[in-house]
Amino acid sequence: MTKPAPKVGMISLGCPKALVDSERILTKLRSEGYEMSGQYNDADVVIVNTCGFLDSAKEESLNAIGTAMKENGRVIVTGCMGKNPEEITSRFPNVLAVTGAHQYEQVVGAVHDAVPPQHDPFTDLVPPEGLKLTPRHYAYLKISEGCNNRCTFCIIPSLRGDLVSRPIHHVIAEAENLAKAGVKELLVISQDTSAYGIDLKYQEFGWKGKRWATKFQDLAEALGELGIWVRMHYVYPYPHVDKVIPLMNDRKILPYIDIPFQHAHPEVLKMMKRPAHQEKTAARIVSWRAMCPDLTIRSSFIVGHPGETEEHFQFMLDWLEEVQLDRVGAFKYEPVKGAVANEIELQVPEEVKQERFERFMAVQQKISAAKLQQKIGKTISVIIDEIGEDGGADARSEGDAPEIDGKVYLRNAGHLKQGDIVKAVIEDADDYDLYAVPA
Repeated sequence: MTKPAPKVGMISLGCPKALVDSERILTKLRSEGYEMSGQYNDADVVIVNTCGFLDSAKEESLNAIGTAMKENGRVIVTGCMGKNPEEITSRFPNVLAVTGAHQYEQVVGAVHDAVPPQHDPFTDLVPPEGLKLTPRHYAYLKISEGCNNRCTFCIIPSLRGDLVSRPIHHVIAEAENLAKAGVKELLVISQDTSAYGIDLKYQEFGWKGKRWATKFQDLAEALGELGIWVRMHYVYPYPHVDKVIPLMNDRKILPYIDIPFQHAHPEVLKMMKRPAHQEKTAARIVSWRAMCPDLTIRSSFIVGHPGETEEHFQFMLDWLEEVQLDRVGAFKYEPVKGAVANEIELQVPEEVKQERFERFMAVQQKISAAKLQQKIGKTISVIIDEIGEDGGADARSEGDAPEIDGKVYLRNAGHLKQGDIVKAVIEDADDYDLYAVPA
């Protein structure tokens, strides 16, 4: 009688980049004959992929480890918190192993030690696109690890190291496999997408009879040939980004760009050591919209950063009113251990952070609501995320990334299926979401 295949559970926390790490680990393990389990009591070992960016994220990770230890007891920890293993082992001395971010081989090796593989290459086959934790119709595509920037509020370089870009032909091959497997939308992610390839000196590689440079523009052009939605995240506004905007206008890639501005006042940006900031950023946004009228710009901001005065904050609100960004999120500054910004003399009290956060979101809420009202009566393309039992469907527009942006709620959509890309007529809108009917 054949012995049952060993089972592995996975808890993946943090950003989409960590999710890709989890997918790669699962893909490797599945190719070796392991089965996946969604229950603690059914798994031979549980992997917890942690996030260590903010103190609140660390606490969430520690709670997840604690639950896994209580419910299963055989736990391997990986991810950003693995950079400082004593933070984990001091609280959970009986974890089986602790590894750092994107240390795939070490994680797989720890699983081998805990429960050896029983691989049968004739039956345990993995599809070429690997295993995914996202729905079948969209997938994250990570193009690099680490970051060369040294923003004072961020400890990512100390956790994940300097920029290490994947050669462009490796990225294109993965993207093509995903498209062949039925993925309809690729979400390109990294710490600094527009810096892609600088560490490789934009080295060229061949792919199917054509030479491609490992750089942002070539990547956008190559992915644009796949005929699926391609969404760009974490793009710093370097000048060469201008060359990609026409590709968005031609719908080679989605007219959507995610730029983490973080602030608008030059003095705060200087304290943050933010890269690629120019005082004429607002003018560049105007030029982008002239090149691509349907462009959606998403961003994130930090309120209450050390050194931020009321004058600085009001400047940011005025800038927000001026540039009219489409999708915006805000975070209250957290004094993460190791962040250089913690040493700035002026620290903003928590009650002031909360008050500024609420004022900021109130301003952006009005901007978002007004922009969405302008879409009523228009026909747009949407991708179906989920079909409801009542004949409705949850969808997203070209301007909506999964989980972080708004939704398009469809009625009379029972004939559609997950992953369909269809035209829809907008009938109504609220502050963040649209309501529509298939055209």
